[in-house]
Amino acid sequence: MLRQLFSFNGGVKPDPNKGASTREPIARLPLPPQLIIPLHQHIGGTPRPLVKAGDRVLHGQRIGAADGNVSSAVHAPTSGTVVAVEPRLMPHASGLSAMAVVIEPDGLDLRVEREPFDWHAATPGEVRDHLRDAGVVGLGGAVFPSHLKLSAGKAGSTDTLVINGAECEPFITCDDMLMRSEPLDILRGAQVMKTLLAAKQVLVGIEDNKPEAAAALKAAAAELGDPALDIVVVPTRYPAGGAKQLIRVLTGIEVPHGQRSTDYGVQCFNVATALAVWNALERGEPLTRRIVTVAGNVERPRNFDVAIGTPIGFVFEHAGLKPDTDKLIMGGPMMGVPLPGVEAPVVKATNCLLASSPALFPPPEPEMPCIRCGECARACPADLQPFELYWHSRSRNFGRAQEYHLFDCIECGCCAYVCPSHIPLVDYYRYAKSEIWARERDKDAADSARERFEFRNWRAEREKEEKAARLAARSAAKPVAKTAEVADTATSPADAQAATPAVTDPKKALIEAAMARARAQKEAAAAKNTDALTPDQQAQVDAAEARRKRAADLVAEKQAATAGETATVSPDAPAPSPAEPGDGAR
Repeated sequence: MLRQLFSFNGGVKPDPNKGASTREPIARLPLPPQLIIPLHQHIGGTPRPLVKAGDRVLHGQRIGAADGNVSSAVHAPTSGTVVAVEPRLMPHASGLSAMAVVIEPDGLDLRVEREPFDWHAATPGEVRDHLRDAGVVGLGGAVFPSHLKLSAGKAGSTDTLVINGAECEPFITCDDMLMRSEPLDILRGAQVMKTLLAAKQVLVGIEDNKPEAAAALKAAAAELGDPALDIVVVPTRYPAGGAKQLIRVLTGIEVPHGQRSTDYGVQCFNVATALAVWNALERGEPLTRRIVTVAGNVERPRNFDVAIGTPIGFVFEHAGLKPDTDKLIMGGPMMGVPLPGVEAPVVKATNCLLASSPALFPPPEPEMPCIRCGECARACPADLQPFELYWHSRSRNFGRAQEYHLFDCIECGCCAYVCPSHIPLVDYYRYAKSEIWARERDKDAADSARERFEFRNWRAEREKEEKAARLAARSAAKPVAKTAEVADTATSPADAQAATPAVTDPKKALIEAAMARARAQKEAAAAKNTDALTPDQQAQVDAAEARRKRAADLVAEKQAATAGETATVSPDAPAPSPAEPGDGAR
């Protein structure tokens, strides 16, 4: 069926270099002596390890459980013994390590029991949970957990499901060969996705430089007989394989800044992801292997079916790495990242391993000043202004870079490809993004610390107020009890009123209460070590008690005398009259 195709702004047409790796069919790579399976191979939380050193594992056994909803499980690609669970080198330009499960294969390849999942009878939520536990993620490069994308968008429904088979970047042919070898299961997986999303149509986009793959998909679509399936051949132009660019070409929908395709009823998946969904549901196979293109400066460029966790050096050995190789790249020449070493393993995001040499990729020209020619803006498929982003990123003015929609940049490399000044523009954008993310993390950490500090101060103040309230209530209760006791023994209301202590200050009440407790303790204290005294010791004790009694009697007599003198002066007695002048007043 002929469809109207649309176009997107910008783009370039580099030499595809795809012929060398498509001459032979996909080869299954044997298992290496040791598999290194990183736990974090996707966007989201790091899976929790379920095994420890010394454990025996089977092919397909879960060795890492999804940590939260934005995560995906990790499985053992074969049977063997867990040698270690420790940080290992990751295939990333930073050269950093991450936690990984190291497995030594036993050569038996014993599998866990595989059972198909009855997705027809299950709810969409149960299907998504099964895909999460099967480790299915996007295999087009973003490695986003697929179960999260298999739900309706903000609009409430999905009208169109786009299956991305464009594979626009040079040298990469893993999707091309997969579409040639597994077209029927790819479309069956697309039908499952269509059912989960309640989509009305499925559009499979494929560039016109892959005629064999397009023919295989069309034959499979005819065999399935699903009128909602449509295989659409699109013009070859990089980066037509970008999600927003392919959606624009197939549907004419242009997703604006700050919004997603699901807001417009469109969802996009890679062809390898569709096959992984079918294998997980119909065959009970978790994602433990993937197709990897090995190309560039190698003797036998080819596509290999590789177990996830295979060391990259082991893969290059089977492809025949040439001695003049100066750099290894994971991905293509436009968006790939340099590898820190051959010890790093193949992960779910590894679609291509590219060997570079001075003859194949000459050293870059020296960077020169930007002349503001505007070629980068004309080539940008995201309709950005790369030269403005470059200036603000270079001057560390990250706020202005965000105003120019830095995070809409898909890092396709078109701007750097056409730059006459040979400026590595994408490197500047990646640097700016990483700095902004780092500052956001620092700000979040500071905000969290401030909130904890303020809560601690509030809690201390609250405890202080509660303690003061308890003390005040206790001190107010004691005078009331004492007043009631005195009132019970009083002979008249006047006596009761006179006996009532006029203690209203809480502090004085606390002091009086403390003194009363001290007196009670002193009275209750009994003399110690008074048993079996000699006559002399008993005499000394009696003399001390007599002196103490005489002292107490003297104090009592003095207090009584003072009280008597005070009582002789009546407050009701009339005041003496002033002296008369004749009575000695001068």
